[in-house]
Amino acid sequence: MHILFLTHYFPPEVNAPASRTFECAKVWAARGHKVTIVTPAPSHPGGIVYPGYRNRWTSREQVDGIDVIRIWTFVAANKGFAKRTLGFLSYPLSLLLHMWRLPKADIVVSSSPQFFAGLGGRLLKRRHRPWVLEIRDLYPESIVAVGAMKRGLGIRLLEKLERGAYRSADGIVSVTDSFVPHIAERRGRDDIAVIKNGVDLSFFTADGAGEAAKLLRRSLGLEGKFVAAYVGTHGAAHGLDTILDAADLLRGDDRFAFLLVGDGSERERLAAAVRARGLENVLLLGQRPKADMPVIWAAADVGLVLLKRSDTFKAVLPSKMFEIMGMARPIILGVEGEAAALLENAGAGVAITPESAAELAGRVSELADDPERVRRLGEAGRRYVAEQFDRTRLAERYADFLLETVRRRRRG
Repeated sequence: MHILFLTHYFPPEVNAPASRTFECAKVWAARGHKVTIVTPAPSHPGGIVYPGYRNRWTSREQVDGIDVIRIWTFVAANKGFAKRTLGFLSYPLSLLLHMWRLPKADIVVSSSPQFFAGLGGRLLKRRHRPWVLEIRDLYPESIVAVGAMKRGLGIRLLEKLERGAYRSADGIVSVTDSFVPHIAERRGRDDIAVIKNGVDLSFFTADGAGEAAKLLRRSLGLEGKFVAAYVGTHGAAHGLDTILDAADLLRGDDRFAFLLVGDGSERERLAAAVRARGLENVLLLGQRPKADMPVIWAAADVGLVLLKRSDTFKAVLPSKMFEIMGMARPIILGVEGEAAALLENAGAGVAITPESAAELAGRVSELADDPERVRRLGEAGRRYVAEQFDRTRLAERYADFLLETVRRRRRG
C-alpha cells in the first residue's frame, strides 16, 4: 500500500503532530508500505526555517525509509492571527499547485490541525483513491476556546467547512474517544476509528539517561532540588501562568524548581514575567531538539501537563502524557475529562483543578516529601503505556484501518 500523508508538521520539528506522523510512518515503512509525506519546510514555532533547509518550491529527502516532499508555504511564527492564518492557508494553495506532480498512491491521509492541511486531503481524493482525515483537535472549537476568534460569520464558515470535510472523508481517525460524538453528529454516522497517541518506548526510556541527566541538572544549577518540568508548546491554550503563580507561592523554599522547555506564542511574555516577578525558582530553556527529550525528562522529578479550564479541553488527550509515563515520571495533570480518566486508570500521577496555582504548589510539595510515592507513580505509568500505548502497535492498527479503507473503496 502506498500512503500519501499530508501534514503541516514533520521532524525536525518537535511538536506532537510531527512526532505522531513520523513515528507511525516509520513503522509503516518498516512493515513494507510505501510512505510519502507532503509537508512544508520546518519552521515551527518560531517562523524561521531550520538550519539545513530552505523554503523552496519543492524539495525531497529520505528519512528512515520515508519519502518526504517539502513544498513552499508562507512561513510565519506561531503567534499573531493574520500572518499565522496566511501561513496555514498557503499549504492547501501550494498543494493545489503541486497536486499534478505528486506520486500516485493507494490512499491519502491528511492531519488536522492545522485545519487547512486537514482539508487539503479533499483536493487529492479520487474515485479510486480514498481519503482519510485524521482529527487531533476539534477545529474551529479550539480557536474559540483560546480566544483567538469570537463566534460569528468566520466561525460559522469554518464550521461549514468542518462539516463538509467530515461528510466527504472515506474514513476518519480520531485521537480521543471524546471527539467521536462531535464528529459523528456532523458526519451523520459513527464509523470513526479511534487511534490514540502513544509513545516510542525504545526512545523514551530512562535507561542510559541517568548520567546525562545528572550533568544537565548540574549545569542548570538544579542539583538537590525537586524539579517540576513542563516540556512542550508555550501557547495560549496551556495556561502556563499557573506555573509562575505556583512558583511564586513556593519561592521561599529552595527545595523546588520549575523547568519550562519549549517555545511558542507565549514564551517571550512568560520570560518577561519571570524576570519582572523575580522568580529565581523558574528556568526557561527554550526549544530543544527531540534527541534531548529523554535526558530532559530524566532530569525532572515530575512532569506537568496543563491546559486552560474549558469544556472544549475535556475532550483532549495531551500526547506529552505518554512520553512522561514512558520515562517513568509521575504526572501532575491540570486537564479535566478524558485525560484525567486516563491518568486515574494508569495510577501514574495526581490531578489538579486546571489553572489552580495553589493546588499545583501543594501537589509539588507533597510529592517532594514522598520519594517512594514518586517512584511508584512513575513505574505504574511506564507499565501502563507499555501495555496500552506502545506506538508500534498503534501504528500497526492504523495501517490495518487504512488498508481496510482502500479495500472497501475498491469493493464499492
